[in-house]
Amino acid sequence: MNPALNAATNSAATNAAVQQAIANSIRASGVLVRMEPGDLLGLLGRTAEPLVVYAIQSGFLQKTKHQYLTSYKGLAFFAHSDEPIQLPREAEVVTADKIGIPG
Repeated sequence: MNPALNAATNSAATNAAVQQAIANSIRASGVLVRMEPGDLLGLLGRTAEPLVVYAIQSGFLQKTKHQYLTSYKGLAFFAHSDEPIQLPREAEVVTADKIGIPG
């Protein structure tokens, strides 16, 4: 198998697994905390190596939204902004095609 194709396939599988784990956490606890991007950055600053799922949502007639999802102490936190936010250097960022948020 082509190494580049294998890496892309593994990356897609990892993205899907991370999104599924967070989705399962949300379903299990029933809690998704929506917050402002600045508050999310404050939360990420409390974690040594935070994991952030990032996606860009855009459509033909919609403004582009940058979406961020992370977990902290068992809760899932979500924020979106019109412009990208500067995440902490130590954050591990998983880029996803889409973040499905209920409601």
